[in-house]
Amino acid sequence: MGTTQLETVQEPKYWHLKTVLSEALDSDFAVGEVLPNERELAARFGVARATLRQALEQLELEGRLQRRRGVGTTVAPPRVGVAVATAQQGWAGGDSDEAWQPVECTTATAPASVAAVLDMDAEAPVHVVRRIQATHGQTVAAELLYVPQSSVPELSAIAAPSGPARARSVLRELHRLGLDGQDRSVELGSARVDDAKELDRLPGAPVLVVTTRYFAAAGTVAVSVATYRADTCRLTFGDSGALEISHEEQERKAS
Repeated sequence: MGTTQLETVQEPKYWHLKTVLSEALDSDFAVGEVLPNERELAARFGVARATLRQALEQLELEGRLQRRRGVGTTVAPPRVGVAVATAQQGWAGGDSDEAWQPVECTTATAPASVAAVLDMDAEAPVHVVRRIQATHGQTVAAELLYVPQSSVPELSAIAAPSGPARARSVLRELHRLGLDGQDRSVELGSARVDDAKELDRLPGAPVLVVTTRYFAAAGTVAVSVATYRADTCRLTFGDSGALEISHEEQERKAS
């Protein structure tokens, strides 16, 4: 068999630099340490700053580096595991799940893509519950849970008009439904402005977007769009049936 075109393509310079930088991170830098500025790094490795930026962006995407406002580029800690499973047909983030913290609940129209999944009119109002998930004091995920008013018909509009209390009321009513199933999809995305602020990331930074549809007899009764820090989280697949932060890998590496 002859040589293919791909076999003749040389490794990009930034990719080779990424490998060299990765080895330097292991040997010369500690977790949390701030890297020298781009000019110093480019001079140290004898490359153009454009090549350096490409390598740094790739290392950030792979979770080796973090760019922090007012700090600079730092060496990232090991990713924490996020278990994603569908074996158990239960609601993720129930009242006993302390990882998810309700932040706000508003009434608004859902994005067109979400309204289509919920099989409802694009102008129809839904409850939008915003929650965050934290580990070791750091926010690693932000979620928007879209709940049609028809899914929680017993919800009182008077008891808790807004805020975390309203969010908890919506969740309690939602959890009373007999859940028939759920499905999830995972994709790589870019942090929106609101999510970036909550996750302490720069707008446009790589994130993992987990979309979950919850099913009951009436069809799709809620849609969750959870945004996870791609530099902090790695998705694992198990049988818990919930999205949760696992500390086992982080503790193993720290020991």
